Amino acid sequence: MGTSNPGARAAIRTVTNQAPPLVGHNVVTADRALTEAVVRHGSPAVVDDLFDLGAEAGSADAREHGRLANEHHPRLVPYDRWGHRVDEVEFHPSWHWLMERAVGHGLAAAPWEDDSPHAHVRRAAGFMAWSHTEPGHGCPVSMTYAAVPALRADDALAKEWTPLLASRSYDPGVRPAREKRGALAGMGMTEKQGGSDVRANVTEARPTSVDGEYTLHGHKWFTSAPMNDVFLVLAQAAGGVTCFVVPRVLPDGTRNQLDVVRLKDKLGNRSNASSELELDGTVAVRLGDEGRGVRTIIDMVAATRLDCVLGSASLMRRAVSEASWHAAHRSAFGSLLSEKPLMQNVLADLAVESEAATVLGMRLAAAVDRRDEPHEAALRRIALPLAKFWVCKRTPAMVGEALECLGGNGYVEESMMPMLYREAPLNSVWEGSGNVNALDVLRALGREPEALDAWITEVGLARGGDVRLDRAVDDVLALLGTLLGDPTQLEVQARRLAGRMAAVLQGSLLVRFAPPEVADVFCASRLGTSYDGTYGALQGGDLRAIVARTTPAA
Repeated sequence: MGTSNPGARAAIRTVTNQAPPLVGHNVVTADRALTEAVVRHGSPAVVDDLFDLGAEAGSADAREHGRLANEHHPRLVPYDRWGHRVDEVEFHPSWHWLMERAVGHGLAAAPWEDDSPHAHVRRAAGFMAWSHTEPGHGCPVSMTYAAVPALRADDALAKEWTPLLASRSYDPGVRPAREKRGALAGMGMTEKQGGSDVRANVTEARPTSVDGEYTLHGHKWFTSAPMNDVFLVLAQAAGGVTCFVVPRVLPDGTRNQLDVVRLKDKLGNRSNASSELELDGTVAVRLGDEGRGVRTIIDMVAATRLDCVLGSASLMRRAVSEASWHAAHRSAFGSLLSEKPLMQNVLADLAVESEAATVLGMRLAAAVDRRDEPHEAALRRIALPLAKFWVCKRTPAMVGEALECLGGNGYVEESMMPMLYREAPLNSVWEGSGNVNALDVLRALGREPEALDAWITEVGLARGGDVRLDRAVDDVLALLGTLLGDPTQLEVQARRLAGRMAAVLQGSLLVRFAPPEVADVFCASRLGTSYDGTYGALQGGDLRAIVARTTPAA
């Protein structure tokens, strides 16, 4: 019979050559592309103001709460113990932990009540950094941020709801708004028969005897965050598709008629509750004129599209941070993975993709701060759908490549990389799929000539900085001229055009503002005619410096 050997057992259980968890770092200050953008569009003081947020986002506590919120999914409670219809959603305590801090850090609607010149840049950077903790809870935060510009279509409704939405107090629970320290907003646009074609909506709005008040009768196929306090909803009034404000609880304290049919069983975004609603006598207040619903709610859509870009950029940054951190601590075949030339190529390529998304997202956030300037307004009109199309479309492949850098360790749930991978396609679907945004680019080009002028002006600021960028700008303008002269091909080539315009805009920003090694690699790869999108196929460039710029330091 063999005998136990304590020393051998200890050796078996000794763990070596495993990367430690990426915790204890400051997500804001570790992201040089982000902090440089904040200083560029804001000030060093804004970076300082985000220090505590970044430290908390990189903590072990935040990582654990993000894991738990995704492991314990929200649960629909249609009835209470006595049989009353309540339609409430129960969340794990970690969800509330994340929400309390997101709202407390001013990531919901606080910028709209902040008269400082860089409020939206601050919020955008904070939203990106805090989303490293867990992306699902960003949905109600984003909806709340986006509701305010739409509410401004009616002064009375804006005054009623904006202070609560802009509050830094997270106050969950189904209660009248007057009893709450803060409120959250949701949105219900799509229906089962129409999807993105919201003009095909069949939900009926019937006026009551109260001026501006209606009852809604129909359904909503995807309603974001059904536990929130107020919703912006589209329905058919006598004058056409109209926008309505729907409170969860009526002023007299009774619950509005919002029947939650079910929560969606989604690929990712598992921590967040997305629902189907039935409306039958649901009390609503008209927002804007009848028949102008799409025009009224479009400001909310624009704000959520910006958050789609920021959220995707955050997923990219979290993914490349995990990959570069792993490579800096894992050895194979005699040296660290980060020292292997081919791994450096992969990591540098991922880092450049992440930085390009970051600079574009932050440039758009700066345009919100300067939204009253004609160039900024026109640039947002075309650059938002361009960025939404391109950045969100690039995210799944990028996150998948980063997952692969961790090998088998990246494929297990404990690494959180599978959660990022499941989340990666969401923003490309939400607020208009790729086709919807590519066609929106065509709409801007056809109806608003100032939008194209703004794009030309913006990319022109980098003219002469890189010959490959200059050539790419000329190629886009030539392509545009060809397509505008052949309407039959214009829609067919909409994705190609949108992708090239977005990549050129990213390249122009990197040439102007990024370190030369980053701009050089981007222009050499993304703006060439032979680029096939395969990560880790860069030819030349200071790859080591790019990787070092991206790797977090605990």
